[in-house]
Amino acid sequence: MSESTRREFFQKSAATGSALGIGGLDFLSGLPSVAAAETKLDPKVVALDSEIEPLVRLLEETPRAKLLEEVADRIHKGTTYREVLAALFLAGIRNVEPRPNVGFKFHAVMVVNSAHLASISSPDGERWLPIFWALDFFKDSQAKNLSESKGWRMAPVDESAVPPARKAREAVMAALDNWDSAAVDPAIAGFVRTAGAERVLELFWQYAPRDFRAIGHKAIFAANAKRTLDTIGWRHAEPVLRSLAYALTFYNGSNPAKSDDAADRSGRKNRELVKQFPENWRDGKVDESATVDMLAALREASDQEVCQKCVDLLKKGISPQSIWDAILTGSCELLMRKPGIVSLHSVTSSNALRYAYEQTGNDETRRWLLLQNAAFVTLFRKELLQREKVDRLPQLSIDKLEALSPKASGPEAIGEIFAELAKDRAGAAKKVLGYLKDHPQPKELIDAARLLVFLKGNDTHDYKFSSAVLEDYYNISPGWRDRFLAASVFHLRGSTEPDNRLVQRTRAALKV
Repeated sequence: MSESTRREFFQKSAATGSALGIGGLDFLSGLPSVAAAETKLDPKVVALDSEIEPLVRLLEETPRAKLLEEVADRIHKGTTYREVLAALFLAGIRNVEPRPNVGFKFHAVMVVNSAHLASISSPDGERWLPIFWALDFFKDSQAKNLSESKGWRMAPVDESAVPPARKAREAVMAALDNWDSAAVDPAIAGFVRTAGAERVLELFWQYAPRDFRAIGHKAIFAANAKRTLDTIGWRHAEPVLRSLAYALTFYNGSNPAKSDDAADRSGRKNRELVKQFPENWRDGKVDESATVDMLAALREASDQEVCQKCVDLLKKGISPQSIWDAILTGSCELLMRKPGIVSLHSVTSSNALRYAYEQTGNDETRRWLLLQNAAFVTLFRKELLQREKVDRLPQLSIDKLEALSPKASGPEAIGEIFAELAKDRAGAAKKVLGYLKDHPQPKELIDAARLLVFLKGNDTHDYKFSSAVLEDYYNISPGWRDRFLAASVFHLRGSTEPDNRLVQRTRAALKV
């Protein structure tokens, strides 16, 4: 940024903050800006600087109370955004065990991509704030790992067990099929060393979403691992994918390879159901009535009934986009019906599965991922019913959400919406829908939502959820996008909430 552009940005930030009734981000001016080009992988630079290890050790060894100041000092001296991001991700991989659950403390790893997405979607001057939040959270997870996992750290690979290149892929598949975490570790190391990125990651798209354990976190980890490696470089893939393989082989009770646990049934049945897809399944027409029909099934039907519904619609010439519209909006509708951690993960896991669907080059895997996501939404609904000990959830329908225009206009209308979040989320959702009818371009609303996550967010899910929603808005057909975004306010942050502790710490770290 030029000096005049930087001044203009912080002036606009102050104006936006004023409309929302909060402070601006002028305190971030103490750091150099992060150019948009710096957050994109240079195709000529596959790997990061070989000296990344000292920076990782800095994050590991610096006390939490001093870490932000130390990192700010390094940035002032020339450490780049990509180096900080790589060190943050690798520090989590090496120091936080993805067990006994892929969630909880392991969010220190899974939030890195969400923080990065928030960063690259923001003006240059804001891009450090999500990363500083994630740095602080890493220290929290590191401490929890010390107490919960007895200070677990990733051990070196058993080199004597690494298979030869010609046998590596088969060794990985055999270990994953048998849920054998000991065998999969040297196998995946050998596979990563001798196969290309696409071939390795293609295998994970076939395994990460196979079971409904950990409420979608296995699929989320797989997507986030790939996305973060795209940014920090494939040279770091081996420890990352060792961690992922270790997570994917976790289970409770008897070995799934020798049992018929409910968590595995959808994945197995859908392996057979994909054979019923018509050959031209990707060539159908977008049909809004088909989306409404699919939404109705997601509210009431079983996982296999919903998956069969997908196949039946495809056979009738309906585009998979219409099914995705139902899956993505249906996942957010669960959040309307019962806000909380389970319904939130319906949204974030759908985002991960949609990403995997777009990434895979295998047609059969793509079919299976579509069905798995449809099944997952119904399984999230079932999980909610079990946790709440009820037979039905509140009957709120995203396609019947009424629009209500804010009383104010312009930027003040956005301020009105986010001020209302703390007291009436349903009313705020209606006003979002009303605002978007009058303002077809949602950028200012999305920018305000992201700013509030930076300033008010206190949990990894604030970053994970907002990044998923603000990305999937553009993956949904125009006729459904606004309803999806309106429903998301059931977990977005309001402007009347107090600033998070990180804002104060960042101000102190930047000495402004």
